[in-house]
Amino acid sequence: MRYSLKHIEVFLSVAKYENVSIAAEQLAMSQSAVSESLKTLESQFNIQLFDRVGKKLVLSELGRSLIQETNSVFERAKHLQNSFAQQTGQSKLNIGATLSIGNYLAVQMISRYKQAFPSAQIQLDVANTTDIADRVLNYELDVGLIEGEINHPDLVVESWLDDELVVFCSPEHSFATVSELNDEQLKQAAWVLRESGSGTRQAFDYAMHGIISDLNISIELQHTEAIKRAVECNIGIGCLSRITLKDAFKRGSLIPLNVHHRNFKRAFYLIHHKDKYMSKGILSWLELCKNMSAIQHK
Repeated sequence: MRYSLKHIEVFLSVAKYENVSIAAEQLAMSQSAVSESLKTLESQFNIQLFDRVGKKLVLSELGRSLIQETNSVFERAKHLQNSFAQQTGQSKLNIGATLSIGNYLAVQMISRYKQAFPSAQIQLDVANTTDIADRVLNYELDVGLIEGEINHPDLVVESWLDDELVVFCSPEHSFATVSELNDEQLKQAAWVLRESGSGTRQAFDYAMHGIISDLNISIELQHTEAIKRAVECNIGIGCLSRITLKDAFKRGSLIPLNVHHRNFKRAFYLIHHKDKYMSKGILSWLELCKNMSAIQHK
């Protein structure tokens, strides 16, 4: 064979980072070794996979045409490696989840999965919807559990669990005793919200269509707990998934607000790359997720 899996791994890493030094750092290789690997691959077939643009290496037209198939080959090779590893109890599953799911649902799911597959290794990465989708597209994650809607031709997107957002405030806020908020009150309030790119923010913006440009967005934060703390300190009112607020509502440290004329219902989604090799471990994880959905809808 005129190429090795290391050649493929180097090609994919340089294509991702468009920089030899960064790719070398990620692969724990020297820059010269990465450059030599690329040179060898290109010379073996007398091709040019990258265009040199200043310090960047940008995929050539040929490189772009091969990237998808190369990713698929590398994924299958990793699956074979995992199959060998399973014989010694070393199989690994890479899961990505958005903040609400990762902090409030995923740990429970991992516990159930480990009960069924005690030797399995699971890595959970928590980020916003955009970041998780990008990492699934780049084959860095096997499955993503996300809050926002994503449309991409290379992603398989399945509706998973029903959810809804809840507007809330501190017990000291003037809205705490209001039976139901209207649009004028929503526009007058100071808001503490998730950042753009998060599924929660996407759902909030959709629910507030028609008045979103009139809202006073005081603070944007990347962490659910930080938003809850800011609202508890009466900096403003917030809007998060109900699953993140149950304990605070029970304690009385936060108060749910009625905004019945706005639709805050949404869904959680399962995503994976359409060309991802679906190993036994991945299929078992998806089955666990779907069983949770079936229980919710009973």
